[in-house]
Amino acid sequence: MSQLLEFLRTHDTAFNFRLQRHSNPDGYEANSAAWLSALTAAAKEGLIPIQTGAQHDRFSLHTGEELLRALQTQEYGRPLALGSAIEDAVRKKELVPLQEFLDAKQSVYTKSWLPTPWQVMSWSLRQLGVTGREGAEDKLVTGNFVMMANVEAAAKAVINEATTNATSNTSRIFSRDLFSSSFAPTIGARILSQRDVSVLLTHLARDHAAVAYDTATGTVKFRAASETSVPTIGQEDVTIASLRTLISSLEPQVQQLIQHISELDAKVRNAVSSKQMSPAKTALRQKKLAESKLQQRSATLAQLEEVYAKIEQAADQVEMVRVMEASSQALRSLNQKTGGVENVQDVMEGLQEEMMNVDEIQQAINEPAAGTIDEGEVDDELEALERAEREKAEAVECAEREKREAEEAELTQKRLAEVVDFPDAAGVSPGQTNETASAQTEQPAVQAE
Repeated sequence: MSQLLEFLRTHDTAFNFRLQRHSNPDGYEANSAAWLSALTAAAKEGLIPIQTGAQHDRFSLHTGEELLRALQTQEYGRPLALGSAIEDAVRKKELVPLQEFLDAKQSVYTKSWLPTPWQVMSWSLRQLGVTGREGAEDKLVTGNFVMMANVEAAAKAVINEATTNATSNTSRIFSRDLFSSSFAPTIGARILSQRDVSVLLTHLARDHAAVAYDTATGTVKFRAASETSVPTIGQEDVTIASLRTLISSLEPQVQQLIQHISELDAKVRNAVSSKQMSPAKTALRQKKLAESKLQQRSATLAQLEEVYAKIEQAADQVEMVRVMEASSQALRSLNQKTGGVENVQDVMEGLQEEMMNVDEIQQAINEPAAGTIDEGEVDDELEALERAEREKAEAVECAEREKREAEEAELTQKRLAEVVDFPDAAGVSPGQTNETASAQTEQPAVQAE
């Protein structure tokens, strides 16, 4: 069982559902969609049969005898429903004839590009070589079709990758070969076929306006985030693309030579340790030649990288000067709109004058409508009010002072009274005289006698 057949079996693909077109339309549509989904996934995995020596296409499907043989089983034979599934996919523009896709001038997303149902049916009948006979869908047409789901997913992944990593002016420029090797891992492939590269670049340039693609030189230039239209490709872009391609081809050569020298060195050491001098000498010569070649390749690579760095610097300077020039023009235009310094001064003077007019108008509005005020009477009345207020404050202050003095006098009297009434240790109060105290002590003695 082929890998493709096993893959389709895991997707539960019905091998004969064409009779459901009238008896079970919903089932027919579901099976047709399942076939297309399975074939799309198989193409993305590189499982679609190819001619000998060719590379697997991930964005296009080749229908014909090879595909039928790969899907033939002992249980069901050849899938009779495949022709119907292909026809339905073409009608829905999920599959697009390859040459029609590459030659189209308008985007595949424009309404005028989509064919009418009659055009699709006429195409199908012409491919089949019949006109309305029963069982026509049993025959699978031979042709190449672009699988829109795969190419759209790949285009989205490439645009995201370029937006993230290709940030400088020179890093957005690729040759066709460099584009293929750079973005094949992004798509999930080790290498892209030439047909896939053509389909993907056409889709990016025409349908997404994400790149400029010169088919004559094979130069690809991604649009910068600040650009509103697709950039043009000049001779300097072609040179940069060639230089980047040459550098990318030398880098793996240098790595291979380093690895080869390491292997030869190990070989020499093993031969010497086993006393095989002739093989050791041969391996040593090969090592010297490889080291000489490595030195040449490394020098060339270093020189090319230096040239590329200068070109990248110059390209950045061109962009900087362009931005500065545009900024200067913008400032000049804005200054012209202000009318110059004199006009600005006139405007400011006029503004100050109008602001003064506003103050005068406000003052006029605040003035009374009739009558005048005697300022002398106002002053006299204000003075009388101030005098009355002062007298009132003085009276309050005097009353508070008298109250405070009375409280202090009362407190003093209480303290004096406490001092007079308090007796000393001999029982004599401070208010008594010595004679009074003596008389009091002698009196009990007389009474005793």
